[in-house]
Amino acid sequence: MSTEETPVFQIQRVYLKDLSLEQPNSPAILLEQEQPSVDIQLGVQAATVAEGIFEVAVTATVQTKIQDKTVFLVEAKQAGIFEIRNVPEEQLGAIIGIACPQIVYPYLRGNVADTITRAGFPPVHLAEINFQAMYEQQQAAAAEAGNGSVQ
Repeated sequence: MSTEETPVFQIQRVYLKDLSLEQPNSPAILLEQEQPSVDIQLGVQAATVAEGIFEVAVTATVQTKIQDKTVFLVEAKQAGIFEIRNVPEEQLGAIIGIACPQIVYPYLRGNVADTITRAGFPPVHLAEINFQAMYEQQQAAAAEAGNGSVQ
């Protein structure tokens, strides 16, 4: 096998692309004794930057509320730039949808927990994610939507 055909998978850089924290009802909400509800949303996005270079971003939105009032809202996007070359087309989606997010996600978890702690709240630790199961669900949903089948 020549070097031109050797598969390449390299991390070029991992970086915090976007981070925001809002406490719209402070300071009054901080005096509440009631436990807030926590809602966490996660997502994965990928884009081609150049030939064989991809940006993969994992996003998290963490919102806590007491009744209908927001205690805090954190939105974060952690991204990585990956060089992926000489990989069969049928494997590229899985690498971008599973391997890359698995590398980026621990950085996102740390940044979200750190931001919440620095804001003066007990840390919210994002759970471990099975990106393979997430990817397979997305693939199945896309296939079903493509077939136009109705359940």
